[in-house]
Amino acid sequence: MDKISVIGLLLGLVAITLGQWLEGGHIASLLQFTAFLIVIGGTAGAVMLQSRVVDFVAGMRMVKWVFVPPVHDFRRILNTLTTWSQQARRTGLLGLEQFVQSEKDPFVKRGLQMLVDGAEPDTIRHAMELDIDAWELHARAAAKIWEAAGGYAPTIGILGAVLGLIHVMENLSDPSRLGAGIAVAFVATIYGVGSANLILLPIANKLKFHIGTEVRRREMLTEGLITIANGENPRMMESKLAAYL
Repeated sequence: MDKISVIGLLLGLVAITLGQWLEGGHIASLLQFTAFLIVIGGTAGAVMLQSRVVDFVAGMRMVKWVFVPPVHDFRRILNTLTTWSQQARRTGLLGLEQFVQSEKDPFVKRGLQMLVDGAEPDTIRHAMELDIDAWELHARAAAKIWEAAGGYAPTIGILGAVLGLIHVMENLSDPSRLGAGIAVAFVATIYGVGSANLILLPIANKLKFHIGTEVRRREMLTEGLITIANGENPRMMESKLAAYL
């Protein structure tokens, strides 16, 4: 669990509601279903319109990384690569076949298999770099839906405010109905600006960070496998890959 993400989200929401209460306002006045429907529904619709289905679905699934991020233990990766390097020096590259069978990561398994099959180092590097580029392109497109939502939400909030004011103007002759329209107008703006800056854009930035870390992990694995393919000393590999720690 990424505790700082949970604390940050709660702190932002509590600060706003507490500020409303300290100013003498009622917390219930911030709860307007109509404003929520306009902002969330309009923002979701705009994001869907600009996105591919596969990117939208992947972005929704990826949001769990904000609170339960993928584990990137670079020290463990270095130890694993060192073990593979030592095994390759003792028994040759064919000795790594046992690790291919037990490897669950498709990216690593593909690289190891090419290594065992005797592919040239440049061929292995090219194939793995293409894999990294393709994965990063797809992952960033998925994360971009949250960045796009953060851009649309404030504008949709303003749209909700205008709709609320239209409702107010239509009912100037009936003072009892003015309050609801004004409430929707202002709360819609709060929902739009607040959701963008407290939730949507921070989610996009956190996902970008995790994507960058995953790319770095794959680059480290690529460099390690190339080092093994070149038959370099395991100690030299440790020194080279220490920059990733």
